[in-house]
Amino acid sequence: MKNMPMELLRAFVSVAQLGSFTKAGEILGRSQPAVSLQIQRLEELVDEALLTRNGRNLELTEAGNNLYSYANQILSLNDLAISELSKNAIAGKIRLGIPSEFATILLPKIVSRFAKAYPNITLEVNCELSKNLLSKSGKQNHDLILALEDNPSKTWSDLVKTDDLVWVSSAYHSSHRAPIVPLIAAAEGCIYRHRATSVLDQIKQPWQIVYTIPDLTGIQQAIQEGLGVTVLATSTVPDNLRILPPSPRFPDLGKVGISLLASSRNKKNEAVHLLAEFLKTSLA
Repeated sequence: MKNMPMELLRAFVSVAQLGSFTKAGEILGRSQPAVSLQIQRLEELVDEALLTRNGRNLELTEAGNNLYSYANQILSLNDLAISELSKNAIAGKIRLGIPSEFATILLPKIVSRFAKAYPNITLEVNCELSKNLLSKSGKQNHDLILALEDNPSKTWSDLVKTDDLVWVSSAYHSSHRAPIVPLIAAAEGCIYRHRATSVLDQIKQPWQIVYTIPDLTGIQQAIQEGLGVTVLATSTVPDNLRILPPSPRFPDLGKVGISLLASSRNKKNEAVHLLAEFLKTSLA
């Protein structure tokens, strides 16, 4: 039985997520040729092509897609096993900033798992709009920030992934058919709100903000009651809400970037590094 070295899987997942050998090398601390060689070794090991070029873009082959899912699970288990064996040696306090709209979905799933894996690390989690988290005071008040990036084509060096933005409505009401689109959104400065209004303005579709609610729980309740529609990243859409397919009335919204930013004073902090890696693996 063949064994797949962990470093080859980590290189593969990094390239698949970032779509670039160079960017993957920056994260892994390796040169672009070294990362390319790791992918080549992995392809020889599984006897399949895992990546293919489509113009300037790198894309996963069918075999690459199959391996990507397994690779993420293997890396997660590896990292959790290592953390279990070394958790008592790592301690500290981390101030984590996370977008309000991600809190309901991500906090229970990811942060609680991290807390169990590293019981001696205290997490102080603050939920805000990305705009506020990335302000001067926001950066000063947090050790690690998970934030949304409006234009993922101009990626930060710490881009974790991109996610599709989608129109979301109630599964049982037809408020999305109203002549004037009723929007439920977070406050001014929210990336989702700006993307929704900009796209509707481009096609000259009348709209109005009917409710401004700061968190996903409130937005979810308002939509369930049939009060309007909203825009969310696909990975954060609750199961009880409906994603509207792109149409002339609700055009494609493009993508949003999800990035991690560590304060310069904490880039070598082991606890912060562990949380950053944990978030990257969990979000993949």
